[in-house]
Amino acid sequence: MHKIKLALLSAFTIALSGCGAAGDSAPAPEKSAAELAYISDASPIAKSRLDAAIAPLFDDPAMAETRALLVMHQGKIIAELYGDGYDADTRFISWSMAKSFTGVLIGFLVADGRLVLDDPAPVPAWQRSGDPRGEITLRQLLQMSSGLDHTETAEEGGKTVFEADTNRMLFLDGAQDVAAYAEARPMEARPGEKFEYSTATSMILSDIITRTLTRSTDPQVRRDITLRFIRGRLLEPLGMDSTYPEFDPSGTFLGGSIIQATARDYAKFGEFLRHKGARKGAQHLPVSWVRFMTTSSENDPAYGGHIWLNKHRPESRNPVLFPDNGPDTIFAALGHLGQQIVVSPDQQLTVVRLGKTQDDVLAPMSAQIGRIMALFPIRG
Repeated sequence: MHKIKLALLSAFTIALSGCGAAGDSAPAPEKSAAELAYISDASPIAKSRLDAAIAPLFDDPAMAETRALLVMHQGKIIAELYGDGYDADTRFISWSMAKSFTGVLIGFLVADGRLVLDDPAPVPAWQRSGDPRGEITLRQLLQMSSGLDHTETAEEGGKTVFEADTNRMLFLDGAQDVAAYAEARPMEARPGEKFEYSTATSMILSDIITRTLTRSTDPQVRRDITLRFIRGRLLEPLGMDSTYPEFDPSGTFLGGSIIQATARDYAKFGEFLRHKGARKGAQHLPVSWVRFMTTSSENDPAYGGHIWLNKHRPESRNPVLFPDNGPDTIFAALGHLGQQIVVSPDQQLTVVRLGKTQDDVLAPMSAQIGRIMALFPIRG
């Protein structure tokens, strides 16, 4: 019976291969002008060519669900496409792209002289005599090398999804005060000794931002003062009118995980960093801070100061971005489920991709973003 089924299947396959000229599959029909209208006439790449690179993000099941894709070149939107049910007014959750926002906010306070990059981080819970956490610097927190015992996700043979620090902190016993949870964790290594990506680390930085701005412990005061700072220094100058940071019940900005914004606002943030902290000729963030953020940290070449870099990582670590298919000057804010703001200064390019792709199958989608960007020339 099994052989009969195989024979029938083979016959069916042969019959199908005979359909069409010379056994070739029919080429995909050319798209109409209306179907390509999401690409601007100002695009330096032919519409059909650019569409051929963008379409798989929405059509190929291997890339899961893309909900928004926006391409900016030389400061102009040249392609903008949304999945069903989403549009230019939809606010998308940032997930860990928020970390790069937090990195910028810390930069403002360093520029103001209110924080010092290589001083011990001003966390009151660490200031007791003999506490090794008191030696952790701001730089080490920004570069994910604090030495704190933070477990980001479930581990094979280790912590379960309900025991991982990120889930406990955001959704379980730490949710009422995320910073207190993160700051209470013990050390597992000397400060600066090892790289360990951690949302809890970003929540500590968020708490440092608020403590620098106010001594109040009142949640509403903490929230209001921090929100005023974020809006006044970042959102309003950049014209990010549809961006909403979220806070926990203690008034701490959820700067490791939760900002809500439109694709266009995320692109404005990327463009701000592409212009080295400037917008419309005004320098809001020191160039030196953007240089710090986009310079490889000692413990991971692909990570800078709360932002990812297009560089190879040590063999034991999962690759990010596409270091074999683009300049190593590319950097990106990346988030859970494939949220991406990818910036290439050498190509005058910012690409935003938002959607829902499980983290263990991100590679095809990320590679496709690399193919889109590779279409654009590198400035000589």
